[in-house]
Amino acid sequence: MRLLPVLIAIGVLAVLVAGVMERGSSEARAQVDPRVEAARSAKRLIIGIDLSRSNPLISDAGFANKVAQRIGAMVSELGFASEVHVRTLGSYDITANSFYYDAVISARQRPEAVAAEVTRLIAGTPVLVQRGVWTAQQKTNILAFLDNAVYSFGCEGLDTDIVLATDGIEDSEYARLSRAGATLPEPSSTLFAQCASLQILGLGQGQVSPTKTIELRQAWSDWAKAAGFASFTGLNDW
Repeated sequence: MRLLPVLIAIGVLAVLVAGVMERGSSEARAQVDPRVEAARSAKRLIIGIDLSRSNPLISDAGFANKVAQRIGAMVSELGFASEVHVRTLGSYDITANSFYYDAVISARQRPEAVAAEVTRLIAGTPVLVQRGVWTAQQKTNILAFLDNAVYSFGCEGLDTDIVLATDGIEDSEYARLSRAGATLPEPSSTLFAQCASLQILGLGQGQVSPTKTIELRQAWSDWAKAAGFASFTGLNDW
């Protein structure tokens, strides 16, 4: 894992120690049979945490914990040599989203340990925002985040899953999905042709409209297919 910038690390760790309880599942804490561990294939998991104001994740501790548990379970199932990359998204501004967490699963950074760290981080999002460590943002640049992610990490060499903790409401120069009938632009190329999956957790959350969730799911499903993802999953709740 690359070292976090000093100020960000101090702020995140202080908040997590003071205000976030570890709620890792018993499965994540349990010792895994080495034979099972060895049989797991290496993967790349890219996790995006949406800090835009429309996303309930930044203010609803219960929902944040629910998302954290699901993503943490994904991390706990990774095999050795798997990569885990966590970034925040929202505004198209590196100063607003300078946080990063990177880890490679190994004997020194076991999957259950990395899963516990990622779980605490995501579950602590409302506290991090409330205390000003992270800033709630006015825009939602999901497409730009995906573009940056594929250029930064790629999808070659390892099966790559991109998981976004977001309501899925793109709000940028590309699209305003909060508007009725709005659609996503056609991908300019199949940049994601080698990516295994795109998952959105919290699709349509905060909209109180099942029809809006269906509309968003269809928009992202169509976009993901055109972009080249092998599969797409968009969950409002689970």
